[in-house]
Amino acid sequence: MAAGAQPKVILFDIGGVVVVSPFQAILDYELSLGIPPGWVNYSISKTSPNGFWHKLERGDIPMDDAYFEGFTRDLHDPVRWEAFYKLQQSKNPQLPKEVPPLPTLDGRWLFNDMMTASKAPDPWMYPALKSLKESGKYILAAVSNTVIFPPGHPLYEEDYFSGPVRGLFDVFVSSAHVGLRKPDPKMYEFTLKEVDKYAKTRATEAKGTSTDWQSGIAPADVLFLDDIGENLKAAKKLGLRTIKVNLGRAFEAVDELEKATGLKLAGNHPRIPIKPRYGGAKAKI
Repeated sequence: MAAGAQPKVILFDIGGVVVVSPFQAILDYELSLGIPPGWVNYSISKTSPNGFWHKLERGDIPMDDAYFEGFTRDLHDPVRWEAFYKLQQSKNPQLPKEVPPLPTLDGRWLFNDMMTASKAPDPWMYPALKSLKESGKYILAAVSNTVIFPPGHPLYEEDYFSGPVRGLFDVFVSSAHVGLRKPDPKMYEFTLKEVDKYAKTRATEAKGTSTDWQSGIAPADVLFLDDIGENLKAAKKLGLRTIKVNLGRAFEAVDELEKATGLKLAGNHPRIPIKPRYGGAKAKI
């Protein structure tokens, strides 16, 4: 598909795109402990691909006490903490020269606070998604790094793939259910196969014939939205078109979606950026 041509598939990340980002909950927690912002995400990134966070998102391990103990340990690596702090010192010379002790973090509380915070639909992107659904012009798909909440957890859902958000998608690829996670290229390849299968099995339907689903789905037929640059970079390498969803500014991504689709997608929510709050929730440890 040439740049500017109509996509056949609009592919969404979920957290930080269709629902609000958990990054504010992380920031609140870090600031309440006096940690330079970014430590939690740095720690998660540096434990890839076999940190407890990544194993949970691939469905390799259950969400149990052993997971929370392991995730908490991953947040307390002294070598990683020293490397992170020195990186922050290079950006902010006002930080003390001596690396301070790493405060104690409660991985269980932080994890649950993040997941609870990211349940709310994004005020700009969610209405746009509903409008796309109503148009009937596109295959709507999602590829999301997810977790499976066990029965008894406050966020457990008996039917994971239903609900006001996930139920809007024709294809929903959940990392914890398929054993892959972004930015692994295999995750995108799996997703492309799923949307291709969906298109070909419905090629004789009205919207399938009007958009040539019979010929299948090529990477260039997909427009992908994510809030993490690493995920977008991996998708772009495979030939997908991409849109970056910036934290607190999803309305800008909706503007780009409108240009790509020719549809009016913006809702009535004020176009005022949501800036991170430097202060807020206190750590419960």
